[in-house]
Amino acid sequence: MSWTEERVDDLRRLWDAGYSASAIGKQIGMSKNAVIGKAHRLGLRARPSPIRRSAPKPILAGRIRLEEPRSEPAPPPPPVRPRRIARGATCLWPIGDPGDDDFRFCNEPVVEGKPYCATHCAKAYIARRSGETAAA
Repeated sequence: MSWTEERVDDLRRLWDAGYSASAIGKQIGMSKNAVIGKAHRLGLRARPSPIRRSAPKPILAGRIRLEEPRSEPAPPPPPVRPRRIARGATCLWPIGDPGDDDFRFCNEPVVEGKPYCATHCAKAYIARRSGETAAA
């Protein structure tokens, strides 16, 4: 719908009478947001917010508690424990939980083209039967 001169006149009259934007919109056949936008473009006086806000709370000086300075320094962070990281041609099969101190990798020699040794390749890969092809 477009803003006709009649609608604009009704908007001005109802706005000045103190009707809400949604009530004006219902009466003239426009949305609440269309009414608010047109009122803004026409430069009509701003309306008070319908949201009731409580008065701002005063800041009480002298009631702010600052953290007491520590007399002893904070303990140093725990040392980073070195991990045995397999590199090169050694098996990357994880053994243990990564969060445990005894976590490690297998480190046996790998099968060519694979990241694991023969034992762990047998666990990690399923051998195809003769005549099977890879699924597309």
